[in-house]
Amino acid sequence: MNIIKIPRDRVGCLIGAHGSTRMELERESGIRLEIDTEGEVVIHDEMSKDPLKTLKLIEVIKAVGRGFSPERAWRLFQDDEYMEIIDIREYTGKKVNQVSRVRARLIGTGGKTRALIEDLTGANLSIYGSSVSIIGNSIQLPVARHAVDLLLRGSEHATVYRYLERQRPYLRITEMGFDL
Repeated sequence: MNIIKIPRDRVGCLIGAHGSTRMELERESGIRLEIDTEGEVVIHDEMSKDPLKTLKLIEVIKAVGRGFSPERAWRLFQDDEYMEIIDIREYTGKKVNQVSRVRARLIGTGGKTRALIEDLTGANLSIYGSSVSIIGNSIQLPVARHAVDLLLRGSEHATVYRYLERQRPYLRITEMGFDL
């Protein structure tokens, strides 16, 4: 049995309409979930024959707790899909106005920067609270991580966009299944 805490405001997303998301997670993993309104998720994996399913389920629950939609978090059930969580406060300190400023830089005007990182890398980003979470495969994740790191360190948006454009051929080649 494992216990995970997620933010209260994300509980509804994890449960879904009429429990649909919770039931789908249980069906996919074969593991029973118990979710309370305070954000505590109990994973009853005693009968599970596959410990890897439990680990993947934990990652999916964490992803939903970090702001991803269940559909995007579902990627983590696949092999070679990973999530990385970056704490913005490591770059800005604990000042709330600095965290807000950097979050705004990551999102961009009308969500442009976030959408561009997602489109060019194929990874998914979630900016929630004082963290940035990235879901991607072993090729997408490092590229998206570096782009986010550049923005967090204060690089200009144009610099980050150029970096992503330079990485685009590399990402396309690996998408086709060729190894470099």
